[in-house]
Amino acid sequence: MAGKVFFSVSMSLDGFIAPESAPGEDLFAPERQGDPQVQRWMAQWMELQQWIFPLRYFRERLKLGEGGEEGRDNDIARETFERTGASVMGKRMFDLGEQSWPEEAPFHTPVFVVTHTKRDPWERPGGTTFHFVNDGIEHALDRAREAAGDRDVRIAGGGATILEHLNAGLIDEFSIALAPVLFGSGTRLFDGVDASRVALEPIRSESSSRVTHLTYAVHPR
Repeated sequence: MAGKVFFSVSMSLDGFIAPESAPGEDLFAPERQGDPQVQRWMAQWMELQQWIFPLRYFRERLKLGEGGEEGRDNDIARETFERTGASVMGKRMFDLGEQSWPEEAPFHTPVFVVTHTKRDPWERPGGTTFHFVNDGIEHALDRAREAAGDRDVRIAGGGATILEHLNAGLIDEFSIALAPVLFGSGTRLFDGVDASRVALEPIRSESSSRVTHLTYAVHPR
């Protein structure tokens, strides 16, 4: 039986899933770290994601050292990764991640990158292989479903790639970790959503000391 197609993101209270456009393609280059624009972007990004960094499962997965917090946030992070049999992402997310992921990238499954760039598969230690798909999101998703088997496919990002899948009716479910921070500007997940085609069914709402986890099933309207 095929699994679900889902996405899972952190979001600020005013609806942003990332700060304003990243200041340059070389955001993580050592020589850029003194740039005030880069520092501001990174500070906002870290504030948005602060709930996940202390978690035991996240630290283990990224090999950040022993220890870490347990509890419901940790359980949700573990469930998200363990249900995922393959991922789909856009080229911009891959480009930023290629600069910042450790050698053992954190997916440990096949990842299908939607891009116009032709490139051979890129295999990383720990079970992650990036495949570059040049003929659209539906073909990438078909390949991800095949690779995932009976597990789920995660649309990893970025926001434009998630929205494209949502508007195409390809998302079954999504989760938002709603963080108590305000950005004022940045990347809004639902800018451009075709609300006439999307109906939501609340599945779960859980609060922790850091974020509120909201999960919805997606149905055609």
